[in-house]
Amino acid sequence: MQLRTERYLEIAAVMLGSGVFAVANCAHAETFPNRPIRLLVAFSAGGGSDTSARIVALKLGEFLGQQVVVDNRPGAGGNIATEIAVRAQPDGYTLLWGFSAPLVVNPSLYKNLQFDIEKDLEPISLVAASQYLLVVHPSVPATSVKELIAYAKSRHGQLSYASAGVGTPHHLAAELFKSRTGLDITHIIYKGGAPASVAVMSGEVQIHFGSFSASWPYVKAKRLIALAVTGPTRSPEAPGLSTMQELGFADFDVRSWFALLAPARTPKAIVARLNQELGKILAVPDVQERLKRTGVDPIGSTPQELAAHIKVEKAVWAKVIREAGIRPE
Repeated sequence: MQLRTERYLEIAAVMLGSGVFAVANCAHAETFPNRPIRLLVAFSAGGGSDTSARIVALKLGEFLGQQVVVDNRPGAGGNIATEIAVRAQPDGYTLLWGFSAPLVVNPSLYKNLQFDIEKDLEPISLVAASQYLLVVHPSVPATSVKELIAYAKSRHGQLSYASAGVGTPHHLAAELFKSRTGLDITHIIYKGGAPASVAVMSGEVQIHFGSFSASWPYVKAKRLIALAVTGPTRSPEAPGLSTMQELGFADFDVRSWFALLAPARTPKAIVARLNQELGKILAVPDVQERLKRTGVDPIGSTPQELAAHIKVEKAVWAKVIREAGIRPE
């Protein structure tokens, strides 16, 4: 009887503790935020990613009534900022400006990560995305993806493609293209997207999956030839250019994207509040225009949609990385 009584008391204590914890969480969510919020960005200040983060941070601060401070933590392919985020208190006062590569590529590229993206981060919302252009040097006698494939196969192993580094979207887009076509084209690494674009324009390499914002001006200047876009829909700036999916490459979707995430176990009420405010921000015409000027298109999602998006993309890039034998530099 004594053991049974003690067991009842233990259960009651747990239930009481859970209730107190729930009430505390609810009260915390109701007063959130009452101090500045830190937004971790995995890039140096001044770049396009940092600029888009600051656009959103400024407006989010206005909507929440508290300053959102951008904290730049570059390095290790985005892993430094991500690890700081997953180790932070789950109280809504530390958020991560999540970039696609650290979230869905690095888990397969780096073997000793000290965190699990899906377990250690709480999805809030997708924010913005940008697709890529498949471009070639004008000397390549191809005005379509089909013609490029035929030309590359007739010159087995002789053509090359440029990227901004191992594991970058430029690199993985090309490897996905290779896996779908069986092409033998050589990977040439440059120190950034701009040098990679210059290499294609000079004819040093023939093929490049370049960012739309960086490549499109050179296409209009006829220094590069664009064959397709890599996103699921055509670009409003180039409506006549087909998507890779339209050309028969099912599920070919290569975009850089940004998302807002928090440490796991952040109260659901806070996650819902941040998602709601972010949705309002992305509907503001001035915010949309400013983001588009940085080369990204505003999007939004529910936390559940972001979680599903991460899961799908992780699986896609894990397969590409495994089959291509890609290793970090």
